[in-house]
Amino acid sequence: MGMDPNRLKAIPLFSDLSDEEARRLAAFATETSAAEGQILMKEGDYSTELIAIEEGSADVEKGGQTIASLHAGDLIGEIGLLNREPRNATVIATSPMRVFKLTHWEIRRMSDDTVHRIERIVQDRLQAGVADPASHD
Repeated sequence: MGMDPNRLKAIPLFSDLSDEEARRLAAFATETSAAEGQILMKEGDYSTELIAIEEGSADVEKGGQTIASLHAGDLIGEIGLLNREPRNATVIATSPMRVFKLTHWEIRRMSDDTVHRIERIVQDRLQAGVADPASHD
């Protein structure tokens, strides 16, 4: 049994999923914890997973400068779902964290409808300027 689908739906990006979709996606999700100071994503790496923060906080650094802070409900790496580009920032845990990860491949195994909806939400967040701060120049 994977994680509780309701925990997945607590993340804004996934809050619109149907119970069935959330259940299927939750089955693929990997729960993990990160220690303070741990690097979750590295500048220059290719992003193949989406990380959702359930508890804790992290800083986004670019060229050694902190450009954003992330908290519960925030996502890391969702832009990589749309664009296959290397990360242009590093994400470092600033407290003990609980996160769950989904690879882009797992998300793409969902129905086209689900994938399009997730992509649309990512696009909307991008336009609103609230998407994945680690992907902005």
